[in-house]
Amino acid sequence: MDKRESMWDVYLRKGMSRRSFLKGCAALTAMMGLSSDKVAKVAEAAEKKPLPVVVWIHGHECTGCDESFIRSAAPLASDVVLNEVALEYDHLLSAASGAPFEAHLDEVIQKYKGQYILAVEGAACTKDNGVYCMSGGHTFTHLLQKAAAGAAAIIAYGTCAVSGGIQAASPNPTGSSGIAHFTGSKPVVNVPGCPPIPEVMTGVVMHVALFGTVPPLDSEGRPRQFYGNRIHDTCYRRPFFDAGMFAENFDDEGSKAGWCLYKLGCRGPETYNSCGNMRWFQGMSYPIQSGAPCIGCSNAHFWDEGPMSRRLPQFSPAVDVDTIGAGLAAVTAVGVVGHAAASVVQKKKRIAAEQAEKGSGEE
Repeated sequence: MDKRESMWDVYLRKGMSRRSFLKGCAALTAMMGLSSDKVAKVAEAAEKKPLPVVVWIHGHECTGCDESFIRSAAPLASDVVLNEVALEYDHLLSAASGAPFEAHLDEVIQKYKGQYILAVEGAACTKDNGVYCMSGGHTFTHLLQKAAAGAAAIIAYGTCAVSGGIQAASPNPTGSSGIAHFTGSKPVVNVPGCPPIPEVMTGVVMHVALFGTVPPLDSEGRPRQFYGNRIHDTCYRRPFFDAGMFAENFDDEGSKAGWCLYKLGCRGPETYNSCGNMRWFQGMSYPIQSGAPCIGCSNAHFWDEGPMSRRLPQFSPAVDVDTIGAGLAAVTAVGVVGHAAASVVQKKKRIAAEQAEKGSGEE
């Protein structure tokens, strides 16, 4: 890439109107989880700043995060790649391959040192000097350290990059882990999920691109605008939980009626993500809406917390996002007893009231 255009330059070159440009900026503002009064700042940045150079590398993973990203609908992934960022390297989305492609990566890293955004998908394999994950003739850990050294910011896409994912599940034969140990002091934005929501992936990279800083992060390095709420707090089945109305089996009447899936292993009470409000495929659905409990795929060790159909032993509706982590079980042990008990009492009172009303009606 010889000339770095701005987003506005791209719109002009393609004969698109100022109105279309501003509509695109408004959409991006919403995508980044910002209020509408930030549209003017987004438009100003998109008009003046050159498209951000993005290098996207792959470690030990299934390419599911890329597959999620290309299904982004607002904006379309093609618009992001062709009009809003300058994607210079990506195994899945690039047309080039082989030695010339790897040479291009080295050129980009040197030419835009300290300017490019590094997106990382997949875990880092550490056992036996990392030989279980090779890229371009080198171990992935070698590539990661080389690319991270010249990056302006780093985005860890997916639970694999954040904490190792399924590769790190017990017994973890490849020694897989998250990328944090190989990125040095560079700022890292963690975007967990298996895979993450595509619009969240777009929102994070565009925030870094347009504002030159990482978005506000929580104590686990996750962007607050997308990981500030539990699935439980945004779930449309929450009223059933509060009323003590739970599906006991996947095919019982409660399940068919859309009751809470907590007893079937739903990990919504301890999982922070945007599935409940953003959903997937243009807001069409998400696992809980399709009748499947949340498996907590944005949690660090969700693969080892099975069986996934087992009911959570604890839950507290008052735990703050910054307290969630390794000590979750200890922090929330008391909460479920009172909350669940209150739900059961409410249910019994409601049934008793209905029976009393029915009895008085018969008299």
